[in-house]
Amino acid sequence: MGVAALNRRASEPGEGLNTLELIVQAALHAVSDCGAPGLARRVGCVYAAAGLTKLKNPAQAVATALGAPSAYTVLAVPGIAQQSMINAALTAIRSGQCDAVVLCGGETRQRDDIARRAGIELAPPDEPDSEPDETWKPDPGFMARPEVDAGLVYPARQYSMIDNARRFANGWTMDEHRDDIARLWSHFSAVSADNPDAAFGGYRTARDLREPSADNRPLAFPYNKWLVSQWSVDQASALVFASVEVAKACNVPRDRWLYPIVALESSHVLSLSQRLEMHRWPAMGVLGAEASNHLGHPLEEIVLREVYSCFPAAVRIQQAELRLGNGVAPTISGGMTFAGGPLNNFVFHATAMIAKRVRVVGASGLVTSVSGLLTKPGLSVYQPRPPRPHTLIADLAAPSAAATPEARLAARPAGSGRVATYTVTYDGLAPSTVYAVVDLDNDAGRAIATVSDPVVAAEATRSELIGTPCHVEDGRLCIA
Repeated sequence: MGVAALNRRASEPGEGLNTLELIVQAALHAVSDCGAPGLARRVGCVYAAAGLTKLKNPAQAVATALGAPSAYTVLAVPGIAQQSMINAALTAIRSGQCDAVVLCGGETRQRDDIARRAGIELAPPDEPDSEPDETWKPDPGFMARPEVDAGLVYPARQYSMIDNARRFANGWTMDEHRDDIARLWSHFSAVSADNPDAAFGGYRTARDLREPSADNRPLAFPYNKWLVSQWSVDQASALVFASVEVAKACNVPRDRWLYPIVALESSHVLSLSQRLEMHRWPAMGVLGAEASNHLGHPLEEIVLREVYSCFPAAVRIQQAELRLGNGVAPTISGGMTFAGGPLNNFVFHATAMIAKRVRVVGASGLVTSVSGLLTKPGLSVYQPRPPRPHTLIADLAAPSAAATPEARLAARPAGSGRVATYTVTYDGLAPSTVYAVVDLDNDAGRAIATVSDPVVAAEATRSELIGTPCHVEDGRLCIA
């Protein structure tokens, strides 16, 4: 019934709203967007996504600001998929638990960074002195212990490994692969140039994005700074869901109404190194097939799309699994690099932007989501017309698990094998360390190994390392 996606730009140290204030503003804007002042008092649940700022109970601050202080409050910590929060809201309304639900989240990382660089200590947010009614925490398993021990905790390292595996599986040269992801991100930047709320909007050429530089420092081969999500933003978003009965009772104008037709997720968790096919995401394919079957047409027929765009690998693999084709950048915002990617609430931003466009165009809109390292997929479709026969809300964990072949991690990895995928990290602009997933010989399982050797690392950015014979000992990688 109502949406809001706020983008603020701080310029002077200490200025601007803090994270809690910005989240509250987003919620107030979203309720105002409903066009029915009485709806705020019918809010029975507020779900807030936690982010980089460690807020205690932002949902209570939102509920109080809306004039619904007794609303049920939830804090969803990172690792809880935003699609899970949307599905929970829809289920709460469908079951009669709540008349209306507000979902919200936000970040002020840019404001915090500016203050830190200026040596200014910002005052903490003035939070309610209460605990949320519920705190949702993810199940462990996003990263296997060997991945954590090897230093693969940074998303850019794992996603670049996924992208490199994708290159090898498709038989591309390194240049062909780097050209492809640079062209894709250049198309995203072109869309951002038409988005006045984009945090880093403006067209960038494929060459500028492809090549490392002082302004585009390399992070993990083949990714540079402007090929990954940018979360140094001051952005907050909020969504308001309500039952039809409440919307009618509160006189919400019909041009505000949008219906979720499909709301799918998979809570199945399997870490990257435990996936036999690291260049694919079968779980998203399962969601796409179920959505298409429910809609009665391929997802490719939906023109308005916001495909989760944290990294190029995420976009390309979703396009493949959902059969969207590669011809058009699947975004109306410009994506998480250029529009901005606030941690743990970009899906709410995406939904708000899609909702506004769907209201104007009258067509369906598709929003996808990613949680973790291509771990838990989500998918929603919205339209201005009621669903026929019903809204499909489901967690497809079981079929997703069945569709995802697993690889066994070796208990004591050692011996010879071949590189299954890898990435290279940098010291400044110079390649420095190789991180690899290795398939050990004689069905001995998989291993994670690293080597800090600038010569080997530099060569791995020029010549294909996947498939190369190697040896693993005590977590160290030795290229044969």
